[in-house]
Amino acid sequence: MNKQFTSFKPAMRPALLSALVASAVLLMSGCSMVPVYERPALAVPAQLPQEVASGAASAGTDARAVVDLPWASYFPDARLQGLIRLALDNNRDLRVAVLNIDQLRAAYQIQNADRFPTLNGSISGTRQPSTVSPYPLTTSVTGGVTVSAFELDLFGRVKALSEAASAQVVASQEARKTVHISLVAAVANAYYALWADRWQLALTEQTLTTRQDSFKLQQLKFDSGVLNELDLRSAQSLVEAARVTRAQAQRQWAQDLNALTLLLGSAAPADLLPPVPEGNSMQAAATSKDSQAAAQIVQATLWPDLSELPVGLSSDVLLQRPDIAQAEQQLIGANANIGAARAARFPRISLTASAGVVSDSLSGLFDDGRNAWSFSPSITLPIFDAGRGAAGVDAAKVKRDIAVAQYDKAIQTAFKEVADALVARRTYADQAQAQLAQAQAEAARLRLSTLRYDTGVASQLDLLDAQRALFSAQQALISAQLARQQAHISVYKALGGGWQAGASTVTANAATAADASQVPKAP
Repeated sequence: MNKQFTSFKPAMRPALLSALVASAVLLMSGCSMVPVYERPALAVPAQLPQEVASGAASAGTDARAVVDLPWASYFPDARLQGLIRLALDNNRDLRVAVLNIDQLRAAYQIQNADRFPTLNGSISGTRQPSTVSPYPLTTSVTGGVTVSAFELDLFGRVKALSEAASAQVVASQEARKTVHISLVAAVANAYYALWADRWQLALTEQTLTTRQDSFKLQQLKFDSGVLNELDLRSAQSLVEAARVTRAQAQRQWAQDLNALTLLLGSAAPADLLPPVPEGNSMQAAATSKDSQAAAQIVQATLWPDLSELPVGLSSDVLLQRPDIAQAEQQLIGANANIGAARAARFPRISLTASAGVVSDSLSGLFDDGRNAWSFSPSITLPIFDAGRGAAGVDAAKVKRDIAVAQYDKAIQTAFKEVADALVARRTYADQAQAQLAQAQAEAARLRLSTLRYDTGVASQLDLLDAQRALFSAQQALISAQLARQQAHISVYKALGGGWQAGASTVTANAATAADASQVPKAP
């Protein structure tokens, strides 16, 4: 009976060891000190301002959410679509955002690896004198697999750190979406700014030509003694003022083109730039007696109109923005770090083990070596740390509170951006219409002043003043149309529109890198 028991006991040791390890793993997976996460309430009014959103909500019949409206559908201009694709392929800010995802994913893999044992193969040998006389030299060679200081995560410290790293990966993906959306809107704004620059330059060139022709006529009159020098110098002043404006328009065009080049990451192809204005469309719009026809001229020749976006009254629409989602993931990560700080105050159990063979020589290690194994658990129990552990928990809680405040600030900033964009969209539309009416009035005034001057009723100063006023009104009309167009873009961006995965090489790579099978899921 004793003989059977003696042979049975060594056989039970591996089974008992496996049972202990399995029990520890089960305990590790079932314990967590991470506080239960609850999304903070919106720190803004439950609804967008009624006087702002009511008109916008009734405009348009498309019931789809703005975030689901691809930029290629919202921007119908083929040139602009080409520029956006070029920017998504080459923009360095977007490329950095994509690489940040890869960096944080690698950091997550490093952190998550601590939840599993690390197996290493090793061979070691010793040669030393025996402790028994006559002290011959002895050799011992050991080879096998080792596990070094594997922490049994009984209180969820390692798991909490892994959850925090996971949240950072998801936050980086939302940050990439934010950069993508901002880039699409920036390229669209730059494109329409260049379009306005070309109209301003064309208007200036046309005005300069007209004033130079008028000045030549005035010079002939002065040389003939019909015109006094005061009127001549007034006409010359208008010519030089037009040259100043042309230089300003040329500078603005060049600077806006440089800004677009920076967004694209390469030179803008000439065939993708806004078209050169054909004919005298602005002059035709300003001089048209039919206001509706004039508005159609501006809409058809200045730039294609952008559709009104349906906007609901609820502030929950803000949660669709990726920057809000990014702030929430950072909050989730800070919440997980509290659990890690709490668990750090509890005992920490580590396991070091090895299994292999031992021999008196390296050549015979795997031929006649004897089985060998070791199992060395250790426990570290914090007794006195001068308040370091408690301070770590307090610091983690403060960081969580900071993340909550940052989340609230992101919500409030988004609310302001949406409200401002809706106000701008409505008021710039009214302003553009009023500017068109003013340009038409100034054009009529110039016609009447010209007739009065030709009949000798009005002075040349009245005529010059009417010319200056019409030129200023036409410039203001172009600026108002640009502001109206950019206000539409601001609404689209503020509501989270513009994200479209797979629209370019960069975004396609990012989508592949963010595959659901590889991306850690935030708690």
